[in-house]
Amino acid sequence: MGHLHHAALGWLTPALSYAMACTGAALGLRCTVRALAATGRTRRNWLLTAASAIGTGIWTMHFVAMLGFRVSGTDIRYDVPLTLVSLLVAVLVVCAGVFAVGYGRNRARALMLGGLTTGLGVASMHYLGMAAMRLHGEVSYDPVRVGLSVLIAVAAATAALWAALNTESPLAVTIASLTMGAAVSSMHYTGMYAVSVRVTPSGEALSGATAMQFIFPLAVGLGSYLFLTSAFVALSPTAGEHGASASARQHQPAGTTTAP
Repeated sequence: MGHLHHAALGWLTPALSYAMACTGAALGLRCTVRALAATGRTRRNWLLTAASAIGTGIWTMHFVAMLGFRVSGTDIRYDVPLTLVSLLVAVLVVCAGVFAVGYGRNRARALMLGGLTTGLGVASMHYLGMAAMRLHGEVSYDPVRVGLSVLIAVAAATAALWAALNTESPLAVTIASLTMGAAVSSMHYTGMYAVSVRVTPSGEALSGATAMQFIFPLAVGLGSYLFLTSAFVALSPTAGEHGASASARQHQPAGTTTAP
């Protein structure tokens, strides 16, 4: 059996992956709050932004953490197409979850459906990402720990969507985001501790790309997207500010101009 190192780079990868999960959750929650206060095309656009933020945040968290994953006795490569499929799955299933909450008339039912869909999607993304891993040996999983990781994913997703429906203040969103980041990280490492590898030494070259060749540049790009989008959301006016601005224009006396 190969010895597994889950943090071969020390605390760097767990801390950075947690930061990515929190950033994606915070951005997604803020966008969902904005969406629930909007209507029509504006609501749809905010929900799409929320889904892309949460999905890419979770995916980035997973693969940043995987930068620190090592197995003694074998190199590790990643299948590029399957890795990209895992990113697409993460975004699509989160999109389904936030749209269920954003447009559901019965909030309790929408929360249950959205939490279940999103949680199963997060778990699917994790195990698709693991299936993209190439090494000299056979990977197996402890079914109990796998089941526990799926339950954590569903609970984390449901809690995040509940927070989106019930929190509006920046402090509440921050606390919810930190909690969501911890839950997603817990799901990831629970799933990783379900893994065991039986190494089969071989001189044959592995197919796929190394983490530094493919995962790291993509994670940096997605992380940059999250931070830039966070800045955009922070600077964009809320629905209340839009309403106040429109009201001010309506009550402005005819023939007057605002000061430069």
